[in-house]
Amino acid sequence: MNTNLLLANLRNVPDFPIPSIQFKDVSTLYKNANCMQEMLTEMENLYRDKGITKVVGIESRGFVLGAALAARLGAGFVMCRKPGKLPADTIKQSYGKEYGTDTIEIHTDAITPDDVVLIHDDLLATGGSMKAAYDLVQQFYPKETYINFIIELRMEGLKGREFLNDCCPISTLLTIKE
Repeated sequence: MNTNLLLANLRNVPDFPIPSIQFKDVSTLYKNANCMQEMLTEMENLYRDKGITKVVGIESRGFVLGAALAARLGAGFVMCRKPGKLPADTIKQSYGKEYGTDTIEIHTDAITPDDVVLIHDDLLATGGSMKAAYDLVQQFYPKETYINFIIELRMEGLKGREFLNDCCPISTLLTIKE
């Protein structure tokens, strides 16, 4: 993988959305065709032989590569969204994050026990949104679950991987230590 390409195209936004947060803006990776191809190829290589039948993307940045990866893997795509955005019956989970709390939902018919699920999001910091998504997915009793991020932040106060507590195999494309 061309880590230098991805790092060179990743934008850091200081004090967003609140003071002291150093936001990693992946939109600069998405707008670069070479970065998109690099990320998708790497993720496809990681999961092509895992039997993935559903990719769950967490709103909203998890939708971008999640849907594209689902298409490459021949899998379905499931949206994990904020409350009130999904039109049919849902289950929901609330969670804490580094600058507040939030809730996510998933359709009650999104996943079956026969599915092998990959949950994708852009960034692992505290792990709150991913843990909530993982807990939602587990309510469907899938055969197996995997987790993937574009970026994992490993810095003081952010212990996302530890928070996920080895719930299932976790992969990241970039690890940033600051």
